[in-house]
Amino acid sequence: MTAKALVAPIHYGMRELRMVYQKYATIALIFAVSLHFLIIGVYYLIGYLSQEDEPVMMVRITKYTDLGPPPSITNSDVAPQVAVSVPVARPTIGIPVPVPDAEVNPEQTIATQQELSAAPSPVLSTTGSGEQMQVQQDIKIDEEEPPDFVPVEKQPVAVKAPQPDYPEIARRAGVEGTVWVKILVDKEGKAKKAVIMKSDAEIFNEPSQKAALQWVFTPAMMNNGPVAVWAMVPFHFKLNK
Repeated sequence: MTAKALVAPIHYGMRELRMVYQKYATIALIFAVSLHFLIIGVYYLIGYLSQEDEPVMMVRITKYTDLGPPPSITNSDVAPQVAVSVPVARPTIGIPVPVPDAEVNPEQTIATQQELSAAPSPVLSTTGSGEQMQVQQDIKIDEEEPPDFVPVEKQPVAVKAPQPDYPEIARRAGVEGTVWVKILVDKEGKAKKAVIMKSDAEIFNEPSQKAALQWVFTPAMMNNGPVAVWAMVPFHFKLNK
């Protein structure tokens, strides 16, 4: 007699898959939510542990009655001065040094009071109000030469312009030309210096400089005051034919 094993049929279909899907989907959702909460909790825990304590501000409260009466504005007491010790450097000049008699120069003398009083004093002039004004003579102040370009409001104008003499040698040789002379005009309008800038013939340079130094101008004006400037003047040497 042959024994036959009875095997129960396995039911596997859409219904079983749906039940398994719901089970594992619920487990995955719970795991994902738990993981998110864990990460968020760790983040805030680290921030809390790394947070520093805020500084504590100490405030002192003083009562008005503890301040006492206000100081009087009529109090004439002067605060005492505090003496401060400051190192004083010894003077390095003006200290007399004894010299042996053998080193004294017998020709060296010192003026006496009578000799000092007899020395000529500066000239004194009396003003209209009776006050004496001290005037020091023989003092010359050399004005510095201005730069080549000086901004002015009014240019100097020649009021006296003598012409140079024509050299006789150049006249006989029939030489003609032009000499450009740069003239330094001071604050009074006088020619103080003459410089040859360009010349067609060297023979005309000397008479041009002599004539330029005799020129007189109206002074150049800037900011309602005279200023020294340079003026360029051409001297033409031409023969009358």
